[in-house]
Amino acid sequence: MDERSTSPAPVESDRPDWRTELSIANLGVHRHVCGFFSSRDDEYRMLLPFIHDGITAGEKAVHIIDPERRDDHVQRLGSAGIDAGAAEENGQLDLREWADAHLRGGSFDQDRTLALIDDIRKQSRQQGFKRIRFVTHMEWALLSRPGVDGLLEYEASANLTKLEDPVICVYDLARFRGDVVIDVLRTHPLVIIGGIIQENPFFVPPEEFLRELRDRRRSESRVPPHGR
Repeated sequence: MDERSTSPAPVESDRPDWRTELSIANLGVHRHVCGFFSSRDDEYRMLLPFIHDGITAGEKAVHIIDPERRDDHVQRLGSAGIDAGAAEENGQLDLREWADAHLRGGSFDQDRTLALIDDIRKQSRQQGFKRIRFVTHMEWALLSRPGVDGLLEYEASANLTKLEDPVICVYDLARFRGDVVIDVLRTHPLVIIGGIIQENPFFVPPEEFLRELRDRRRSESRVPPHGR
């Protein structure tokens, strides 16, 4: 099996449930979205208008990013007319690196991260923001840190409660294995593939997916070590 993934290709381009613009209206009832991108240009071509619309509307923006991409991220925001420094200063933009979110303390803990996100939501409401637009670079799960193997459980668990704020989970297709991409796909009701946002026909309800994960792990634990 190829260790790297390829983007699942759309079959028809004229289906009514397909959209090429990421907007609150096009999200419908869903708020948990996975975005699969083959390049940074493709990623920002889709995300920047969405981010800009939120900033213009006076909404909160929370971006959890790869620390090595911070400068590039800020520059790309600037290219869309967003002054990241000013937005951070007035509290409208919360720009966090992985160490300040998913990898606090050097490891990933699902409950701790979900509690942090909930705290961010509460604080933002107290600041007077009616909506938060979350954008998260998900490559933290590829680092050699304790707990990162809990990615799929974390993504599925995010669907157990109704989300009021849009959360865009950004995945670099060049870095994640194909089998991981398929499982991630199954944990999001809405997906961005090939610059198109659409209802995800492969979405699995969280209770069912989490049960499948538990069964899978039990089966794997019964497999004897190689060579015995």
